[in-house]
Amino acid sequence: MKSPAETRAIIKKLGKQHPNADTELHYSNAYELLVATILSAQCTDERVNQVTPALFKRYPDPRALANATTDELEPQIQSTGFFRMKSKALVGMANAVLERHKGEIPPRMDDLTELPGVGRKTANVVLGHALGVPGLPVDRHVLRVSNRIGIAESGDPKVVEQQLCSAIPAKQWTLTSDTLILHGRRICKPKPLCDQCAVRDDCDYYRSLLGVVARSRKAVGRSTSRVKPVARGLKPLKPLKPRRAR
Repeated sequence: MKSPAETRAIIKKLGKQHPNADTELHYSNAYELLVATILSAQCTDERVNQVTPALFKRYPDPRALANATTDELEPQIQSTGFFRMKSKALVGMANAVLERHKGEIPPRMDDLTELPGVGRKTANVVLGHALGVPGLPVDRHVLRVSNRIGIAESGDPKVVEQQLCSAIPAKQWTLTSDTLILHGRRICKPKPLCDQCAVRDDCDYYRSLLGVVARSRKAVGRSTSRVKPVARGLKPLKPLKPRRAR
């Protein structure tokens, strides 16, 4: 795994490629961001942003949402997927916020992750973006990008969060996550666009690809050296397949 200094330099380069990185969820307070982030599980931010304006108008605070039933909530969030599970989580979260925190979204990781439907990633999103508390959310994009580049070395989101946080100043945690997420969405996709990557020369994954290509070319060179040359301009004929007897 790369050193903290190397990690910081890589994040700085990525920051230049993705300036002003931020969450793409629309919200105006911590409650709205918490609802939007719960809805974003297995769903695009774009779809969530289409659903939340009407939802926030109808349920502007935890008290209003706590009074909702899952039956009336489900049709409103159906397009985000897993709507039955999400509706239970939203109503449960709102009730817990009322009962345990007097209707205010708590600014502590432990308190947030005790709410229904709220995991560590969701808690970090709300802490870092809406509550001013350093947090580094690790989603599938952050996992993929950080492991490919070599600034993290684990498939466990919590371990990757610890590795990145230990290398980067706390005040940059949230921005680092946003930057890695955007890079994963735009450049370092499951099928990466390495030719457009600002940190290609620093990336372990890209270097491994170069090694594979070099070995493949070398192997092709050895195999073609044993083949008799074909006259220029002519292509070797394909062997005919024997016909089946009728």
